[in-house]
Amino acid sequence: MSSSDIFIGETIGTAILILLGGGVCAAVTLKASKARNAGWLAIAFGWGFAVLTAVYTSAPLSGAHLNPAVTLALTIKDGGWNNLPVYWGGQLLGAMIGATLVWVVYYGQFRAHLTDPEIVGAAEEGASKAVEAEEPAAGPVLGIFSTGPEIRHAVQNLATEIIGTVVLVLAVLTQGLNDKGNGLGPLGALITALVVVAIGLSLGGPTGYAINPARDLGPRIVHALLPLPNKGGSDWSYAWVPVVGPLIGGAIAAGLYNVAFA
Repeated sequence: MSSSDIFIGETIGTAILILLGGGVCAAVTLKASKARNAGWLAIAFGWGFAVLTAVYTSAPLSGAHLNPAVTLALTIKDGGWNNLPVYWGGQLLGAMIGATLVWVVYYGQFRAHLTDPEIVGAAEEGASKAVEAEEPAAGPVLGIFSTGPEIRHAVQNLATEIIGTVVLVLAVLTQGLNDKGNGLGPLGALITALVVVAIGLSLGGPTGYAINPARDLGPRIVHALLPLPNKGGSDWSYAWVPVVGPLIGGAIAAGLYNVAFA
């Protein structure tokens, strides 16, 4: 795979991942959406199908890493550090494009939601409490773009992201790789999608299961930049957890694979 193929494949694939994954979060969250209040099952399966679609689309070009933690694990496993920045750059750009497309698709719903007196009032109350607690407020639609903890405890939140990512990456390394071992093949796409659903249903409750640094950081940047009325804060004090946690998890999974399976 050439560097250009890797970058294009990861950009397109991650954009599709975030468009469909962030899209299901928007569908469930926003007022005037037909899927409002569809619940956690819809989100978990929506993200799983988003992974499936993104992998099948991008695998021929880049091997469909779509996740800096997966790229790090494969690099630790096989070497090839020169391609790491190319993968990571495509993944971050794709995540930002996907998040922007979610905003385009749900533009009217975003405006209706963020100008609703009930939503705005609750957001302002939350912001006041956050200031009192000396923590930046997460805006009322931040959860569409990025993750956040139900209970803010840095050690627990970090451990949750590490553990979830270890499960994901071990599944990729042991069951999902293509014949060349450098990305996901057709069967690997289905396996990975089902593992993502399982992680969401079983381990997603505490933090919203980022398990992917680009998935969280790229959309959080977009949330900070978009001209959304009454959007509130982007919760940058928490943003390091869904970046560092999955990277640690990916490295641990690669180490476990090399010790136990290689």
